[in-house]
Amino acid sequence: MIYLITGASHTGKTAFAQKLLEKYNFPYLSIDHLKMGLIRSGNSDLTPLSKDNDLTSYLWPIVREIIKTAIENNQNLIIEGCYIPANWKKDFDETYLNNIKYYCLIMTEDYIRKNFEDIKNYANIIENRISDSLDIEEIIKDNSQRMELAKQYNLNYILIDDKYNIEI
Repeated sequence: MIYLITGASHTGKTAFAQKLLEKYNFPYLSIDHLKMGLIRSGNSDLTPLSKDNDLTSYLWPIVREIIKTAIENNQNLIIEGCYIPANWKKDFDETYLNNIKYYCLIMTEDYIRKNFEDIKNYANIIENRISDSLDIEEIIKDNSQRMELAKQYNLNYILIDDKYNIEI
């Protein structure tokens, strides 16, 4: 089974993937690690400051083929990151789709406003973010956009509204 974990920045994608790894002993791939490997190796003209759309356009075809390869080899894999396009399903036929579980983590505006200090404090719980400036309005906007896309493309999402307690 392939688990795709996505969502806006700071929604806990990496922490959630880590919990799945510990629960199921499935390996996981951080799309951010792939991004930084390609950038640091000089195999890409992108930078950590490239626009998300540019990063998604570059990274998704690679991730998509990793997913297909894992399914074809009957391998389990957790893939997490914000560079999974909302229309990802179009890239797979039914055989592949039957082996993919997709979860988009979305925080409500109310949750973000009430828990912004916690969101900032947990930003480095799994990954060490070297430079990370959090803007509450930008986080609200990103999560709102993710909700709109999830509804538009009929995608599975986990709404974080009251407490941060994510389970599958």
